[in-house]
Amino acid sequence: MAVESLERTIREHPFFADLEDSFVKLLCGCAKNVRFEAGQYLIREGDPADQFFLLRHGRVALEMTAPGQGAVAFQTVREGEIVGVSWLIPPYRWAYDARALGLVRAIAMDAACLRQKCEANHDFGYAMMMRFVPVLVQRLHATQLQILDVYSAPA
Repeated sequence: MAVESLERTIREHPFFADLEDSFVKLLCGCAKNVRFEAGQYLIREGDPADQFFLLRHGRVALEMTAPGQGAVAFQTVREGEIVGVSWLIPPYRWAYDARALGLVRAIAMDAACLRQKCEANHDFGYAMMMRFVPVLVQRLHATQLQILDVYSAPA
């Protein structure tokens, strides 16, 4: 995919809607197209959080390991959403697994590259935080609901 179409794809992705043009150009320097087949893991709990993904096609299950139950999906993310927020927070390790539920096409964003650009351009860093903090809060809430469901006692 040419840089121009990658730029257009990032600009048109709902997660980066209305992002300043100069910031989109910064993102493009850290981006590449990737694909995952059904069952493949995009991220694994405990591994280095070295990228995040803009989903362009497909669905991804976010999973955590529950004692005595194995992997439990706490959320499914779809086209137009993102996978991965741990790249922003030291020690930069994944807090959960993400598994492709079918063919997934995405744009992988290099985390180290983005962290450097955020540090060099605090306006860009602020714009990234304003997009990622709501995702962090929403994922925390989804996890809390899943925990309540897993550990709730029958009435």
